[in-house]
Amino acid sequence: MTQLGFPLSLLMATLLAAQVTSPVAVAEDVLLADFEASNYGDWQTTGTAFSDAPAEGTLPGQMDVSGYQGKRLVNSFAGGDRSVGTLTSPAFEISRDYIHFLIGGGGFAGKTCMQLIVDGKVVREATGPNTVSGGSETLAPDFWDARPWQGQTAHIVIVDSATGGWGHINVDQIVLSDRRPATRAFDREFIVDQDYLLIPIRNGAAKVKLEVSVNGKAVRRYDTELATDPNQVDWFAFFNLSEFRGQPASLSVSRATEEGFAAIRTSNEVPAMAVGRDEPQRPQLHFSQWVGWINDPNGMVYLDGEWHLYFQHNPVGWAWGNMTWGHAVSTDLVHWEQLPNCLFPGTMAKGACFSGGAVVDKQNTAGWKSGSNDVLVAFLTDTGAGESVVYSNDNGRTFTWYNDNPIVEHKGRDPKVVWFRYREQDTPLDQTASDLGGHWVMAVYDEDDQHGQNTSFHTSTDLKQWTFQSRLAGYFECPELFELAIDGSTDRSKWVTFAADGRYALGSFDGRTFTPSHEGKHQLHYGNFYASQTFENAPDGRRIQIGWLRGVEFKGEAFNQAFSIPNVLTLKTTGAGPRIFAAPVQEIERLRIKTNTLADQPLPSGKPAAVPVSGELFDITATFEIGDAKQVGLDIGGNRVVYDVSTGTWNGAKTLPTDDRVSLRVLVDRSLIEIWGNGGEVVISGARNTRGMVSEIKAFADGGSATLIDLQAHELKSIWKQSTN
Repeated sequence: MTQLGFPLSLLMATLLAAQVTSPVAVAEDVLLADFEASNYGDWQTTGTAFSDAPAEGTLPGQMDVSGYQGKRLVNSFAGGDRSVGTLTSPAFEISRDYIHFLIGGGGFAGKTCMQLIVDGKVVREATGPNTVSGGSETLAPDFWDARPWQGQTAHIVIVDSATGGWGHINVDQIVLSDRRPATRAFDREFIVDQDYLLIPIRNGAAKVKLEVSVNGKAVRRYDTELATDPNQVDWFAFFNLSEFRGQPASLSVSRATEEGFAAIRTSNEVPAMAVGRDEPQRPQLHFSQWVGWINDPNGMVYLDGEWHLYFQHNPVGWAWGNMTWGHAVSTDLVHWEQLPNCLFPGTMAKGACFSGGAVVDKQNTAGWKSGSNDVLVAFLTDTGAGESVVYSNDNGRTFTWYNDNPIVEHKGRDPKVVWFRYREQDTPLDQTASDLGGHWVMAVYDEDDQHGQNTSFHTSTDLKQWTFQSRLAGYFECPELFELAIDGSTDRSKWVTFAADGRYALGSFDGRTFTPSHEGKHQLHYGNFYASQTFENAPDGRRIQIGWLRGVEFKGEAFNQAFSIPNVLTLKTTGAGPRIFAAPVQEIERLRIKTNTLADQPLPSGKPAAVPVSGELFDITATFEIGDAKQVGLDIGGNRVVYDVSTGTWNGAKTLPTDDRVSLRVLVDRSLIEIWGNGGEVVISGARNTRGMVSEIKAFADGGSATLIDLQAHELKSIWKQSTN
């Protein structure tokens, strides 16, 4: 009984009935600004960043802007990122609980932002999501809780005082509302009691800021397309938190639904791993990551029986962004084990962890050795800071950030470091370097108004202090530098340099300056091959290269992009002078399980010869005598590899016959195909356009007769079914 003298149950029923039958009326929204007029009206501008009127979408030189409403929006990219200014609203009364808006662009607090001003003070602020290269110009919904200032007079100031990358702000559709937004900020605390934090991803969803802290320190900080509906999840990203087991942690998300935030959970299993790398499009011969995006291979180095392959990785997105260093190791260059990510944006680096190389500091020149293992030292571009160095005393599993980073400050990126060994004619940098028998060289992409795009060369004796020496004009990102013997000679060699496009120059290098021995550049790789790197410290002296197969997408899968088969590079004498040749690493032959052959077959025009096969993974070699044919080649399950006599090309790559003969080698993967023409004088890499099982391989000639000298079609097994993953 209550003090009122009737049952509590009856009281509750009455109150509930009153709530149902007498809903509280919600006031209509108040539109503060939609920026659809041809001018700003009563809004006041300073500076030049906002021009004198709202923008009609994307401005010159800007990435595509999306996510705004109507035809116009506030866009401070007028004049580019260097322009600055403010845009201030007229005074208004805060008559609703919340202020809703769309916002994008730069993410710099106080510099690229929108501020709510009450009594001359900033009481709320919002920014876009972007602080480093890349990102998206998409505006996303955001809001302020304005209840503490209900009834007071306020105004809004949109600020652009930043002049570097992402030095602009985009805003649209500012609305006063009593409706609580469907998405809002969430946070929770937890104990790390399982290895992984699973994050539900919806491709194309509005990006949110997600942060994980352990013991009060941020350890993961990412922008990601968090799924708002647990029933509409494309795939699960994951953070490996095993190193923090048993420790207190916190999770915060800038915008989410209650259901979406609740779907972020810890687990000892990752959904992608349960598939066992057997998704419909998953490459079975080429390395690919568990989930997310990859691009440039990084830090390629051999140490203590392992080939280390680090790589540019977005672990929480199917598209480019959040540049992290992923990590995989192999003992044979064929089977790969993916290890936990090791270099993280925003928490280890100041910005994103862009590309770079790695070395083994055998002589401990930096003094970082703390155990019995040789130190693995990696170099990367910390966006917004410069070239930075990290080091590992546990065989490359974890890294320590050098306190005095950056080691080189400039506008470039992608440092590749090599050891230059002194010879009799070389002049040492100093006595210390002479004692060591050489010095370190950094080849790094650089750019400025005076010299344009170039590779610059810096030297060091301790991996910490670097001195600029020279530059080589005409090279873009991801530089490479190494020496190759000519025809395997012990006393004849050339130095090689190239950048992301793989077009290379041969020449001499004295430890300070690269001097090309010819005009222009030569070309080995064609197709989707980009941003390659070669392994340092190879135990057998081989120069082994892996490239990013840029632009080969795997739509509908949890992963995107892949890497090439490792190539062994050699320098051979040709009629045109020395040229680089490539061949798949010999270890790939261990995957052969059956060989099908065809030899000495006449090929009349239009009448192919076929060899029966079974499967979708093949290593194929073939040699043709051209005769009077206009074209010869192979048809591999609908994928045609053609030598065109009139142009002298294998699938567009120029290479001439030898004694009326042409040859090729083809590696056919589930979704990729790579071709080595005429002994590896050219390499063509890309997507396998016609996929599926193959029952026969046809050799053909068109426009005349030719002869198939030899065809060997080796059926292969998958690398993943042999892996330790």
